[in-house]
Amino acid sequence: MQLSCTYFLFLLKNSEPILNVPVFRGNKSLCSKFHDLIMEKGFQTSLLAHSIGEVERHLCKAWSILAPPAGEPEFRYVAGMHGNEVLGRELLLNLMEYICHEYKCGNQRIVHLVKETRIHLLPSMNPDGYEMAYKKVEWGKLWIFCCFQNYSPLTHYSTNQRFGVGKIFKMFLKEVLCSPRLHVAPETRAVISWMQTIPFVLSANLHGGELVVTYPFDMTKDWAPREHTPTPDESFFRWLATVYASTNHVMSNPDRRPCHNEDFLHYNNIINGANWHTVPGSMNDFSYLHTNCFEVTVELSCDKFPHASELPIEWENNKESLLVYMEQVHRGIKGVVKDKDTEAGIAYAIIKVDDIDHHIRSAFDGDFWRMLNPGAYDITVTAEGYFPATRSCRVEYEHYPTICDFHLTKTPKQRLREILAKGASFEFYC
Repeated sequence: MQLSCTYFLFLLKNSEPILNVPVFRGNKSLCSKFHDLIMEKGFQTSLLAHSIGEVERHLCKAWSILAPPAGEPEFRYVAGMHGNEVLGRELLLNLMEYICHEYKCGNQRIVHLVKETRIHLLPSMNPDGYEMAYKKVEWGKLWIFCCFQNYSPLTHYSTNQRFGVGKIFKMFLKEVLCSPRLHVAPETRAVISWMQTIPFVLSANLHGGELVVTYPFDMTKDWAPREHTPTPDESFFRWLATVYASTNHVMSNPDRRPCHNEDFLHYNNIINGANWHTVPGSMNDFSYLHTNCFEVTVELSCDKFPHASELPIEWENNKESLLVYMEQVHRGIKGVVKDKDTEAGIAYAIIKVDDIDHHIRSAFDGDFWRMLNPGAYDITVTAEGYFPATRSCRVEYEHYPTICDFHLTKTPKQRLREILAKGASFEFYC
């Protein structure tokens, strides 16, 4: 039986304290935990449900903490892409409880984060894979390293290797990827639709099996097994990866042992994904090439399926990292692209940063957010039917974005098109 992949949104008002119970919570617990948070005494909320696709056997749920109105940046955490990598799933459940509790208690850091950011949490991208992995662990199989197949169990396709990487690598073009003829895991299709519907600005994908943060590109350009393959935003991606790794209690411990054969301490616990091992069509690359979103992958622990007794300490190891990474969504510039005459927002305008060969587009209402390191930049905005506009914007070191609005002037040709579209008639005299 197929069930809708449901997407929950709630306006944060109140909640009860977080409970760090050292037990892995099953798919049914995802529903019950969400229900408990909105039904407990004093938790006033508005709840909406949206289907983001179809998955097999189980519901795939994403929660959104949406206290601010539209106009604030959209952030997402995704966990459970591989069913046997379970720590991220539990961390996001704890994070949701923690944010609700601290918001109720008036923690100013959390209050500011919630009021200025639209937070989306997808604890289990691959719920069926989790169920299969959990059963094998119950049976005492492969407890430590959990060499379960990292694939969607019903399709046998990796959920992280069927995201289109676009024209740069001449393969898996978006038009092909989204074609119903291509055999793509339903979880992957659902998340692609979600990513293309909401103008996410920043994201992290939580994995397990190592202690390192990887950043795009994940695929080498010449199909080499591993080779440093930077994006035009290499410096900012290194900053994002460093923010998480340097605040993680285990990653930042200089005395820790390597998980397996490679010691990522030599790289300060961050690495370009393609320089570790090439992954064609990853979610990180898809986010960067086909949406406005910057995304990294966080390998949270040496064990893919750690013992439940380790969950409380793992929460403490990652709590600050999860919070400080979310706060990075406010770095860079933000603004609105408007029509100079009507003040209406201009959708899908192209925002170009001088000397960085990667462009983003404005949202449907003209809003945009462009992540950038501190410095001075020349920003150019173009849109069909309008003259381009350029202005200088300086990004400061503070944790708030620089406002960089644009007002575009219609070209004479566009004005004529609009007049003709309104049915105006012209009379010609000799």
